[in-house]
Amino acid sequence: MGSIARLKRGEKLLIATHNAGKLAEFRELFTPLGLVLISAADLHLDEPDETGTTFVDNARIKAHTAANASGMIALADDSGLSVDALDGEPGVYTADWAQTPHGRDYQMAMKRVEDRLQAIGANSPGLRKGSFNATLCLAHPDGRDDIYVGQATGTMVWPPRGDKGFGFDPIFMPDGFDITFGEMPSSAKHSWAPGQVGLSHRAKAFAKFVEGAIELS
Repeated sequence: MGSIARLKRGEKLLIATHNAGKLAEFRELFTPLGLVLISAADLHLDEPDETGTTFVDNARIKAHTAANASGMIALADDSGLSVDALDGEPGVYTADWAQTPHGRDYQMAMKRVEDRLQAIGANSPGLRKGSFNATLCLAHPDGRDDIYVGQATGTMVWPPRGDKGFGFDPIFMPDGFDITFGEMPSSAKHSWAPGQVGLSHRAKAFAKFVEGAIELS
C-alpha cells in the first residue's frame, strides 16, 4: 500500500469511531502529540458494516470508509477480547457479544464469557488465559494505508472488578498485575512514551503508530 507521510503537530486527524469510550482513550493517548482530533461522530458519518473476519479487515473497513467520506486521513481501531479456552472467541465479534435490542450491554457480555468458561470447567487461572488485541489502520483518501498491531495478555477473573475503562476491562487482569483493567487508572493502562511500549493493547499499537506515522520534532 505504501507508507503515508508523517503527521505533524497542528494537523487534523479523523478518528473513525462512534464509541465514546474508545474515543476518550484515543484523546488521552494523543494529548502530547498536538494533533487536532475529529471523530466520525462529530462529522455525522455513517458507521460501516464490519463484515471482516479479522481485526485487520475491520480496521481497514472503518478507516477507508471514513477517509473516503471525509477526504481526511483517518485512523480506525478494531479491537477485541480473545479467550484461549473459547477458541479465541469472542475475538472480532467482541462487540456483537454485547449487542441487545437496546444497545450494548457489557455486563451481559462478561457474564456470557464466564458462563462459557464455567461450562467447560475452566476454573483455574491457567485455564482462563486470553488477550486483548488492537489493530490500528491509518488510511489516506487515495487508498494507501498502514497497519499497527498491539496485544496485551492476561487472565479472565470473576466477578468483574472495577468501574474504570469500558467493555470487558473489569474481567481482564493483565499479566504481571493483580488488578484488572477495570481497576487500573487510565494513566497506568495507557502510559507510553516515544521509544517505550505501553501496557494496554491499544497503547502498544499506538506506540507503533507514533513511531511510524507521527513527526515528533
